[in-house]
Amino acid sequence: MIDGNNITFSYSSELIYKDASFRLLRGEHAVLVGENGAGKSTLMKMIAKVLVPDQGEIKWLPNIKVGYLDQYMSLKETDLVGDYLYDVFKDLFKKEEDMNKLYERISNESLNDSEIDRLLHYASSIQEELIDKDFYSMKSQVSNIIHGLGLSMDVLEKEIKHLSSGMRSKIILGKLLLEENDVILLDEPTNFLDIQHVDWLSKFLRDYQKAFLVISHNESFLREIANVVLAVENRTISRYKGSFDFYLKEREVRFDQHQKEYEAQKRFIKETEDFISKNIVRASTTKRAQSRRKMLSKLTKIEKFDNKAEYTFNFPIKLQTGKEVLVLNDLEIGYNNIPLLDKQNFVIRNQDKVVITGKNGIGKSTLINTITSNIPKISGEFKWDKNVKISYLKQDDFYQTEDIAFDVVRIGYPNLNNTEVQSLLATYGITYEMSHRPVKTLSGGEQTKIKIALLKNNFGNVLIMDEPTNHLDHAAKEALKTALNEYQGTLILVSHEKDFYEEICDYEISLF
Repeated sequence: MIDGNNITFSYSSELIYKDASFRLLRGEHAVLVGENGAGKSTLMKMIAKVLVPDQGEIKWLPNIKVGYLDQYMSLKETDLVGDYLYDVFKDLFKKEEDMNKLYERISNESLNDSEIDRLLHYASSIQEELIDKDFYSMKSQVSNIIHGLGLSMDVLEKEIKHLSSGMRSKIILGKLLLEENDVILLDEPTNFLDIQHVDWLSKFLRDYQKAFLVISHNESFLREIANVVLAVENRTISRYKGSFDFYLKEREVRFDQHQKEYEAQKRFIKETEDFISKNIVRASTTKRAQSRRKMLSKLTKIEKFDNKAEYTFNFPIKLQTGKEVLVLNDLEIGYNNIPLLDKQNFVIRNQDKVVITGKNGIGKSTLINTITSNIPKISGEFKWDKNVKISYLKQDDFYQTEDIAFDVVRIGYPNLNNTEVQSLLATYGITYEMSHRPVKTLSGGEQTKIKIALLKNNFGNVLIMDEPTNHLDHAAKEALKTALNEYQGTLILVSHEKDFYEEICDYEISLF
């Protein structure tokens, strides 16, 4: 289906891929994995022909229909969601219209028997095609997609401009799943899905008869859907034919073998260079030395694998709060005086670590935005302790600035010198090269790490994080989990990843 050969691609001065090759076969269920900044989304964009490699080529099998999930694609704001989704079937609607016109001609025009038979045969063939393509069950198909992604059928009557970013991403994904594509390309499809809807998408993809390539940092999801893993490693792409767990085990085996081969070659090169330096000037051995020098010049050197990423996150505090950190009394939240939830009453106490859960769109982020005074309440009240200092990480609040990461942190922490800024960024997984690129060009995971770095010296004694793991790689998630477990303040976390929050939080507030 797809054949990538000797792909080389650089961004600015950073080499992302070097002579990387890969393939996707018919019907394969493949996932694309790698650390933040490794180039997963870049590769996906090259496959989708949004980007062009500097060298090499990506070939598609002829006449392949491809669907690509771009969560940030522009949509016509005044379109109804229903019109947007049913546009998938526009060719079939046209065929139905043609069929009905044929029947109208037969009913209304004076035709001989031969012409009637011809038109009936033509109309019948169209109807058979509509039946073969499940045209008459399209409403059921749309309903299945809508409910599977956690939406209700009334969303079909809404204009796209009234959708939240999460709902917009869902309908883009929904349309993609309705289309009859030979290959679908999905970049982080679970970011706006609750656990039950991730489960639905997992089953949909497991049963999918065609090929797909998926990027996700949700390891539980990857375990459910993958039978091939393409891993971005050391600026190249390694192929693992098997499940995600097979990949994790096999990668360790391949890594160890690669390191042994690297060390053996390193010793061989050193011994050969020593021999050359000792013998090149001797008349009796110079030919042997020259021969070995020529051999070394033709040797394909084994590159050392980069060490696995290691991060150290922490969120120090300077001042503790009183016992009752946040009190809600009949707090009513929503928009335009339309409440999303029943009135909320609860207390969060000092050093509590609490996760807020609930289905997508129920009001989790709205609650957070209300208690942080970013949007007005409808009624009731909330009260913070007088000593509260809040550090707040918003969900998918990406930078769109041309400023470089170094300057963003420098402005955020004016008391740090240049060396201290660079050291802080490095601790949070941002290399020198990344820190000197426009922030808007960095991946979602890299931007999240910058935002987490900016929280460190804020010394917030209340830490609010809204879906912080959406774009983080495995190593960064583990570092964040450790930091939150060690945090000495009060944590309010919104998360759909049970594997992440259940080892951190003392209790759960479930909204419904």
